[in-house]
Amino acid sequence: MASFCVLDEFEVHKNEEFLRIAEELKPELHEREIRPLSMVKVEKNEDGDTFVTDEKAQDTLKYRVFKKDESVILDFGTHYVGYLTLNLASAGSHQDAPAYIYVRFAERLDELTENTEEYTGWISKGWFQEEYIHVDVLPARLELPRRYAFRYLEIKVLDVSLKFSLVINDISVKAVSAVNDENIQLIKSDDAILRKIDEVSIRTLKNCMQFVFEDGPKRDRRMWLGDFRLQARANYRTFRNMSMVKRCLYLFGGLTFNEGKIPACLFLEPEIEPDDTYLFDYALLFGSVLLDYYRATKDQKTLEDLYPIAIRQIEIGLTYLNEDGIIPDRSGQFWCFVDWGDGLNTQAASLAILIYSMRYGIRLAEYMKDDKTIHWLTEKMEELKRSAVDHFWDGEQKLFVSGEERQVSWATQVWMILARVFDKEKNRELIIHTIEVNPEHSMVSPYMYHHYIDALIRSGERERALEEIKNYWGGMIKDHADTFWELYNPHNKYESPYGSVAINSFCHAWSCTPTYFLRKFYISEFE
Repeated sequence: MASFCVLDEFEVHKNEEFLRIAEELKPELHEREIRPLSMVKVEKNEDGDTFVTDEKAQDTLKYRVFKKDESVILDFGTHYVGYLTLNLASAGSHQDAPAYIYVRFAERLDELTENTEEYTGWISKGWFQEEYIHVDVLPARLELPRRYAFRYLEIKVLDVSLKFSLVINDISVKAVSAVNDENIQLIKSDDAILRKIDEVSIRTLKNCMQFVFEDGPKRDRRMWLGDFRLQARANYRTFRNMSMVKRCLYLFGGLTFNEGKIPACLFLEPEIEPDDTYLFDYALLFGSVLLDYYRATKDQKTLEDLYPIAIRQIEIGLTYLNEDGIIPDRSGQFWCFVDWGDGLNTQAASLAILIYSMRYGIRLAEYMKDDKTIHWLTEKMEELKRSAVDHFWDGEQKLFVSGEERQVSWATQVWMILARVFDKEKNRELIIHTIEVNPEHSMVSPYMYHHYIDALIRSGERERALEEIKNYWGGMIKDHADTFWELYNPHNKYESPYGSVAINSFCHAWSCTPTYFLRKFYISEFE
């Protein structure tokens, strides 16, 4: 596991005016009351436990009483984010002991087979969505204070006395989101899988849109800049909630570190504050978010306010260059994310992302009519393109390499294409050759796959990009995804960067972008 790039000594610089603007844009959440649609039975067989949908939940629960060790699994039909209320009662003699119950939420049924007591990963097990509850007096209306992200709910009676049983009179959830999808039109397509991908992408985005663009409503429940950038792109093609994008831009702009560095993520409670983590690539991509927002809104005031911060990230990025005009290899540290994956060398990709961000910086400067910045950025960008080819291009392999071991990875090729180190035709040759070679260091996250799809489209391989969307995100749907996941490796479906798939997020911000690609590049008509 790579170590985090934690800033040991730092000061948080607050721009109170920016934070005031952000607070005024805080959304009111839409609320919707939902109830479970069906029950799920667990059946034992030679291959292990399997789940089978049973009769309608509400009708059946009215006639059920629960003794010790009895349980029920409820299916709400799809993925929601919200707050649970249980109306409980007792049957039999007077309640002579507390009812002791266990409640567990799951985004996927597979999670319910995991023994959380055996979890030894490095992310806190506090993220598991499970509660042990004593109910001293029945009847009771039990409103759980935590917010959950789930489709399935398991309730198990750990103990009651011999004299009484537990009765569940009603179960409801107050589902919440900053947006309402009732008026969102799905794409028109004869291809059922594309329609389903669009639907699941929108649900993923909706459930991650709370008071900010969260990266995952189950875990981490905070706002990461890399996720926010992709969510905003999907939002422009669907919900068009411009005020939320503006709010989040001002939050990042209003909370910076030493030298003007932008933090990788922001915590929301008890008050909004930056995490002590700096990511080289995420900070550089702030300019991309700002440019996308300006093009979508023509909001000149926001551009003028945040333009200096975006350019400052590029200036900071340039300080990492050595005398050869490249960035020293720091792949042993979690300082430039790029993608999950053991052993991925990010040296070449980090330079490519710097070049990529400079191109966005030039475009921002053009809108600001900042000729001085246009000139020096253009000159420096061309210099770094030459450095990238001189130091990382392997003419024999016809691929870019990275690090002392001259590693060949998908990520390096993709980011060099997006940086436009070569022209469009040579980029097309590079991406096709990469596909043919299929480097051992593959892509494992929807975040990296987003950039791969982007690289294909920018290289003129639109049809291939569409097929890859269908294969990758369609693969998650075939594996029963209601929302798209944090990590999906078709070759290792139990892969996790945290030590256990049980802690993975199965509704994750950076995986929502197929709806962006489909609506921008392929389909303009909707149902």
